[in-house]
Amino acid sequence: MSQTQIDLNRLKTFSNLELIAKQIVEGFITGLHKSPFHGFSVEFAEYKPYNTGESTRNVDWKLYARTDKLFVKQFEEETNLRAYMILDVSSSMFFPQRNNLSLDNPNKIYFSVYAAAAIMQIMKSQRDAVGLSLFSDKVVFHSHCKSSALHHKSLYMRLEELLTPIPVTEQHNTNITDALHEIAERIHRRSLVVIFTDAFDTHSQEELFLALQHLRHNKHEVILFHVYDKNYEIDFNFDNKPYKFIDVETAQMLKVNAAETRLIYKKAIEAFRNELKVRCGQYQVDLVETDINSGFNQLLMTYLLKRERMY
Repeated sequence: MSQTQIDLNRLKTFSNLELIAKQIVEGFITGLHKSPFHGFSVEFAEYKPYNTGESTRNVDWKLYARTDKLFVKQFEEETNLRAYMILDVSSSMFFPQRNNLSLDNPNKIYFSVYAAAAIMQIMKSQRDAVGLSLFSDKVVFHSHCKSSALHHKSLYMRLEELLTPIPVTEQHNTNITDALHEIAERIHRRSLVVIFTDAFDTHSQEELFLALQHLRHNKHEVILFHVYDKNYEIDFNFDNKPYKFIDVETAQMLKVNAAETRLIYKKAIEAFRNELKVRCGQYQVDLVETDINSGFNQLLMTYLLKRERMY
């Protein structure tokens, strides 16, 4: 660990979600070795590279003196974006069940909360408007899109509530299809929709794809972060012994030997992932396969690149 990095797990003992999200973003920005804003404020999105032939009226000459590169100031009306963070809060998102959750040892909802909070921190620095929706078998929370500091605070507080593990007895099924249809109808202006889900729906895959198509039909840009624990949910790394698997959403129980089931399971999950890739490609949805143990850099880079393409 370099001296410029910070132990975010130790920070958690005396900080709140917003502060940790800020530290995640600052660590990410510091890691962008080619960024001309290394060492500057994280509010770098208020600049864009100067293109030959443009007016020099808004060139930041002080930044030029420090970087030897030309950048043009962008004003709020040029940079403003509307984005909705959509989080799946069904029971499957609380897998794996762990006693001591941390950024180094997350479950899917823990990772998704911090990922959404980090993106919101970037948006706050860029004066973008953000909204939040939470769903399980139905939409359980939906906010309007605003850019005020008070609004950001209220959304961080709502997200922070999700960091408390839910009792095993409280089962919430996934109905991503109906939720996305409802959210698509409730977002009235063209926005960037950022979805965090494991995509384990009790409905058919076809209905999920129709819901994503609905968002695109309404002119929204969509990033789908397909979150999973690669070790267990993709590689099926369980010891060679009998297990009793219990579906946390339906309570259905299945007794199997892990070694005998591994090949069948991996074929099925690979077929599902391939279909998801193909359909997202057809609907021009940015699919990002996201292992919760891989950190936040790829996720934040995806968001920044998407934001840049929208302007």
